[in-house]
Amino acid sequence: MRTFIYIVAMLLAFMAAGNCCPPSDRAALLAFKAALHEPYFDIFKSWTGNDCCHEWYGVHCDPTTRRVADINLRGESEDPIFEKAHRTGFMTGSISPAICKLERLSSITIADWKGITGTIPSCISSLPFLRILDLIGNKLSGEIPIDIGKLSRLTVLNIADNQITGRMPRSIANLSSLMHLDLRNNRISGTIPINFGKLRILSRALLSRNQIYGQIPSSISYIYRLSDLDLSLNKLSGPIPASLGKMAVLATLNLDGNLMTGTLPATLLNSSISILNLSRNALEGNIPDVFGPRSYFTAIDLSYNRLKGTIPKSILEAAYVGHLDLSHNHLCGAIPAGSPFDHLEASSFTYNDCLCGKPLRAC
Repeated sequence: MRTFIYIVAMLLAFMAAGNCCPPSDRAALLAFKAALHEPYFDIFKSWTGNDCCHEWYGVHCDPTTRRVADINLRGESEDPIFEKAHRTGFMTGSISPAICKLERLSSITIADWKGITGTIPSCISSLPFLRILDLIGNKLSGEIPIDIGKLSRLTVLNIADNQITGRMPRSIANLSSLMHLDLRNNRISGTIPINFGKLRILSRALLSRNQIYGQIPSSISYIYRLSDLDLSLNKLSGPIPASLGKMAVLATLNLDGNLMTGTLPATLLNSSISILNLSRNALEGNIPDVFGPRSYFTAIDLSYNRLKGTIPKSILEAAYVGHLDLSHNHLCGAIPAGSPFDHLEASSFTYNDCLCGKPLRAC
């Protein structure tokens, strides 16, 4: 009888151990935790016991392998912890390279903690199953890992609102599964990789508020799923590739606050683009007279350029124009009468050479 009880106990212990996360994953999580300090909510208080797959805050495991698959720690969320305290989270410390020992990670979200410093561990590029890397809203510095392109399954790369420096590594174009790229509000410099167009299924490329210079590579127009391209507030120069206006689903194009020169491509005004912001550049020449029924703009901003000539009358043929800003240019002549001009304010046309007509002075 005692032998039977012993065997049953051993089987139960074995089964319990089989349902726990591996000791190596638990050790990696505790090493990761040791490099961080969260003073207000004690979110790591649940990180106790042998089973890191059971009610460890922000940790999720694969139900079959019991390996840690997801780390989801977000300082701004609808979690009751934050709602009850009526404040967002704050955390200091750094992201320990120990996180790379979690070899089956599918997603890493360590976002909006405002005080996490240090660099992105370069070993993250060695996680073969990683699909989401979301580190937005911290104080991370250093460069994007040079071999980030090894992450062939990565669909989301979000490191916006940090202090990342250096160039975009050329290998970023090897992220063949990437759909969302957000590098906004960092200190990234250098040029956009010339092979950026290899990211064929990318739908959003948000690179604004950096120090990126050089020309916009024409290869971007090869990204057939791209719907949102934001390169604003950088130091980009040269002409705007006309091929951007031929992209099938591009709906938002923000190039404002750069050093773009040359003329305004006619393709942009009779395309699928609905939000077009080219303000605060050095564009010259006339506004192409090519608007038509396919032109549907919720907003067009061409202000603070060097555009000249008249406002094209074909804009009256556009399907819709919500907001239009042509101020601070060298335009002249009569403002066309009719929609959309009958609902626009004078500020949309001020500081030109000799525009006249409603809503400005009469001609």
